[in-house]
Amino acid sequence: MNKLDLVRSAVERLELSRRDAVAAIDGVFDDITAAVVAGEPVKIPGFGQFKVRDRAARMARNPATGEQVKVPAKRVFKFLPAKALKEAVMSKRGARGGAARKKSTSKGASRKNATAARKNGSRKKR
Repeated sequence: MNKLDLVRSAVERLELSRRDAVAAIDGVFDDITAAVVAGEPVKIPGFGQFKVRDRAARMARNPATGEQVKVPAKRVFKFLPAKALKEAVMSKRGARGGAARKKSTSKGASRKNATAARKNGSRKKR
């Protein structure tokens, strides 16, 4: 979903003109942005929370060379989904995710068996 989809949805649901829907959505985004930039958390019940966290400076390790690297302090944006949103996403995923995983696993197993058969010099006759 993108901004255009949000505008279309607002036009249909609220029976607004397109201009009013764009103004409302832009206004909401501007208010959220202004609050987060000012350091205030934005809490939307049932959806989630937008906030900024300060990370302290720290020492890290470059995995390629193993040398110590200093990571400077910084501010990071964070979205924390509400419990209701998490549950809605997980219940939707559970309905589809299981079937997709089983299907891909069976293909992977048959490929492994075929590869092992070729390595052993035996072939499955059809």
